[in-house]
Amino acid sequence: MLTTPDNSTESLWWTIIRLLRWDKPEGRLILMIPALWAVFLAASGKPPLPLVGTIILGSLATSATGCVINDLWDRDIDPEVERTRNRPLASRALSVKVGIVVAVVAMACAAVLAFYLNPFTFWLCVAAVPVILLYPGAKRVFPIPQLVLSIAWGFAVLISWSAVTKNLSLPTWLLWGATVLWTLGFDTIYAMSDREDDKRIGVNSSALFFGNYAAIAIGMFFVGTTGLLAALGIVTSLNFVFWISLAIAAMGWIWQVSKLIQPELPNPIYGKMFRQNVGIGFTLLAGIIAGCF
Repeated sequence: MLTTPDNSTESLWWTIIRLLRWDKPEGRLILMIPALWAVFLAASGKPPLPLVGTIILGSLATSATGCVINDLWDRDIDPEVERTRNRPLASRALSVKVGIVVAVVAMACAAVLAFYLNPFTFWLCVAAVPVILLYPGAKRVFPIPQLVLSIAWGFAVLISWSAVTKNLSLPTWLLWGATVLWTLGFDTIYAMSDREDDKRIGVNSSALFFGNYAAIAIGMFFVGTTGLLAALGIVTSLNFVFWISLAIAAMGWIWQVSKLIQPELPNPIYGKMFRQNVGIGFTLLAGIIAGCF
């Protein structure tokens, strides 16, 4: 058993689950969502079930890899941030050696799944690796590190789409752009809870970069997301169900921005809004699937 910062005990396996963030499923689901958008839309709503399973498992393995690599990069920064100080590597509940082993195992699982895919898609998986590895360092040198994360998220669309079609087309790039902007929106919301700690430590975030205009920037990201998804719906001739789901998503984003423009929101609100985007993403997924028929 391990002793955690609150002096309770937990098993080694549960500590590793916390390292992988599997105890917080919304962060895993929100990467899976654009991958599922792509695989269902590329297959006109009827992708092979083994491929869907591969995409789901691949997104879990990839997000797990990214989480561990992020925590390895930030193990000396996370203790200074209220939201992250109890993470296993930050609290020293796990050693760096264990963290590296877990990251390698997770990446190996993702690699095995990638071999199931066609060669073009496999190389897209390979191209995503440097982005995943370097994202945690971006906050130290790049003013909008969430853009790097968004590009990493966008690979979920490219990989899943090409796994069906073996190529990339205009609809792929429309969905990619929507995913990048959506990710910039919800991850800037997520970063708003850490603004004071990030400023004190000296790391960058989109929430700090946009400052007092963060809510406006998030609103523009969501407007861009809505516009690109609308263009996607037109290009792919999705039926009315998709448009209903897009209207629901847009109303959800409008509500979030209306709250974000209010001063001095309590920090838990930002996490709640992040989780709401999981529901919005699944609403759009249902609309995409039904919209194909």
